[in-house]
Amino acid sequence: MRLRPFRLFWFSRSLATLSFQALAVAVAWQVYSLSGRAIDLGYVGLAQFLPMLVLTLPAGQLADRFDRRRIIALCQSLAGLGALLLCLGTALGTLGRLEIYAVIALIGAARAVEAPTLAALLPGLVPRVMVPRASAWSASANQTAQICGPALGGLLLGFGGQLVFGLAALGLAAAAICAVLIPAGPKPFREPVSLASVLSGIGFVRRHPIVLGSISLDLFATLLGATVALLPIFARDILGTGPWGLGLLRAAPAAGALAMSLVLANRPLRPPVGRTLFVALFTFGCATCGFALSTSLALSVLCLSLVGAADVVSVVIRFSLVQLNTPDEMRGRVSAVNSLFVGTSNQLGEFRAGLAAAAFGAVPAALLGGVATVVIAALWMRWFPALRRLQRIEG
Repeated sequence: MRLRPFRLFWFSRSLATLSFQALAVAVAWQVYSLSGRAIDLGYVGLAQFLPMLVLTLPAGQLADRFDRRRIIALCQSLAGLGALLLCLGTALGTLGRLEIYAVIALIGAARAVEAPTLAALLPGLVPRVMVPRASAWSASANQTAQICGPALGGLLLGFGGQLVFGLAALGLAAAAICAVLIPAGPKPFREPVSLASVLSGIGFVRRHPIVLGSISLDLFATLLGATVALLPIFARDILGTGPWGLGLLRAAPAAGALAMSLVLANRPLRPPVGRTLFVALFTFGCATCGFALSTSLALSVLCLSLVGAADVVSVVIRFSLVQLNTPDEMRGRVSAVNSLFVGTSNQLGEFRAGLAAAAFGAVPAALLGGVATVVIAALWMRWFPALRRLQRIEG
C-alpha cells in the first residue's frame, strides 16, 4: 500500500467527519434552545437533505472532470467557512434559526459534493488488491468520528457553542490541507458536459448486475432496516433507562462497526465474498429483531453492536465491489448515484421507522425492519446470482 497518499486521505476524512459530528450536536442544541420546538430539528435535517438531492449527481460529473483532491479541499474549506460563520454569529448573538438553516444548507451542499468525490478518490490511492483493506481503514475513521465527535461536541458545549463551531472550523481547515497534500493522480478525462453525461452513472449501474445489485441492496436494506430514530422510545419506554442509556444505545452500532472495521483492515476478506455479504445482511436483520424483542439494556447494546459490525462488513464489500467494477473515468458519477441512494435511504429509512412506530408501536416497527432486511437479502440472492456466487472482490 502506498502509505503516504492513503494516510493523508485517512486524516482528511477523519478530521472532517469528526468536525461534522461535533458541529451537528452544537447546531441541534442551539436550534432547540432558540425555539423549543422539535419540528425545528427536523428542518435542520431538511436543510442538509435538499442540497444533497440537487447536487449529488452533478457532483459526480465534477469528480470525473477535475482534480478530486482539490474538489475535496474546496468542499471542506466551504464547510469550514460555514462553521466559522456559526462561531461568529453565536459569539455576537446575531444568529437566529433562519441564519442557522442557511449556513447548514451551505455545509450540506459542500458535503453533497464531497461524498462521491471521496469515494471516487480512494481506489486510486492504493493497488486494486488493497482496496477492501483501505475501505475498512476508511470505515474505521468514519466510525471513530461518529463515536468521538458527538461526545466531544457535547462536552465542549458546556463552554459555549462558539467554541465547538470554532474548533470545527479549524478541524475542517486541517482536513482541507491534508487533501491538498495528497499526491496528484492521473489527469482526468474531460468528457463534454451534457445531461446524458451527468446521468450516465445511472445508465452504467443499470448495465452492470454486480454494481446494480450492490447499490440497490444497500438502498433497500438501509431503507427497511433503520431503527436509530426509535432509540429514544426504546430507552425510555421499553428499557426504562435515562439519557445515559440512550447514549449507550446510540454508541453501540458505531462501536461494533469500529471493532469490525479494524478486524477487516488487518485480516482481508476471504472467498467467497458473495456468501459473506449475505451472511452479514442476515446477521444485521436477525440482530435487529433481537434488539426489537429485548427488554434488557445489556442485550440491546449487544444486539446493536452486532448490527454495526454486520453493517460494516456489508459496507466494505459493497463499496469495494462498486469501485473495482467501475472504470476510473466513471467512478465519480457512479459514486454519486451510490451516495444519492444511500443518503436518501438513510433519511427515508428513519422516516419509515417513525411512521411504522406511530402506526403499530416501536417494537413491531423495529421487528418489521429486521424481518424486512432478511427478506430483502433472500430476494437479492435469487435475483442477483452473480453477486451471490462472487468469490473475490478484486476479481
